[in-house]
Amino acid sequence: MVVVGPHVSIITLNVNGLNSPIKRHRVAGWIKEQDPTICCLQETHLSPKDKHRLRVKGWRTILQANNEQKKAGVAILISDKVDFKAKQIKKDKEGQYIMIKGTLHQEDITLINIYAPNTGAPKFVKQLLIELKEDI
Repeated sequence: MVVVGPHVSIITLNVNGLNSPIKRHRVAGWIKEQDPTICCLQETHLSPKDKHRLRVKGWRTILQANNEQKKAGVAILISDKVDFKAKQIKKDKEGQYIMIKGTLHQEDITLINIYAPNTGAPKFVKQLLIELKEDI
């Protein structure tokens, strides 16, 4: 007997900054319109003190890695419609990656959202995955 679990959809978007209220509103509307299970955003440009500005109705689980200088920045948003519990969160202070280990509908899941630098991206990702290997 094959048991098919709940459908999970993941979307990703490079938002190129979320410091404008109008842009945050547009992105929130886009996320609601797409209606995914998980949404990954890159280049949020939010500082740690501004992370509360990223809000989407129906999405209370918003985990972020932010840079003090309002550059880079990544976020993973998880819909309230699913049973998700975070067990481990690993992120860098540069806002270039966040890794979340947890359970989604009682199944183990690891999510990694990466914003790689424009130059040397393959090397950056390779080195990052080596560093995270023990946690994945």
